[in-house]
Amino acid sequence: MAVGQRKLTYREYSCYPDDGQRHEIIDGVHYMNPAPSTYHQTVSRRLQFQLYSRIELTGLGQVFNAPVDLQLSDHDIVQPDIVVITNDRRIITPSKIKGVPNLIVEILSPSTVKNDRDLKFSLYEQSLVDEYWIVDPFDHQVEQFVQDNGAYRQSILSESITLGSVQPAADIKLKEVW
Repeated sequence: MAVGQRKLTYREYSCYPDDGQRHEIIDGVHYMNPAPSTYHQTVSRRLQFQLYSRIELTGLGQVFNAPVDLQLSDHDIVQPDIVVITNDRRIITPSKIKGVPNLIVEILSPSTVKNDRDLKFSLYEQSLVDEYWIVDPFDHQVEQFVQDNGAYRQSILSESITLGSVQPAADIKLKEVW
């Protein structure tokens, strides 16, 4: 951000056009990425289906897929691929999610790797998001980051993954995702 430039907020964010691009604001700076590939969307749908089956259909909470606005602070508005929120968190508004969810999932695309691994990782860790999954659809693995005293602890999984930030824990079969 240039010296003296004002950080953007949700007010400016809400003025971006519906142009098929993914607009986000992180630490007051605007980022834009193209729409994801069809394979990215296939992996997202399959993962969302399993989360929906284990979270929503069992009455534990709600699962949202992109595009959905997630406002973590005045200057941090992102559109994760998938967001999971348990019923005990009252952060869902009619227009957006405002607060910290239980789980955020980002599925890697060539244009998002750096932001997902660096910028968003730091944002989610500092915002105390319970779990963050980075899904690599090409290497068929998921990096699971779980909060542990204000820092993420990492596991790399390729067979199955357990969503531990909801109780009872939900198991996801990754072979059904790829």
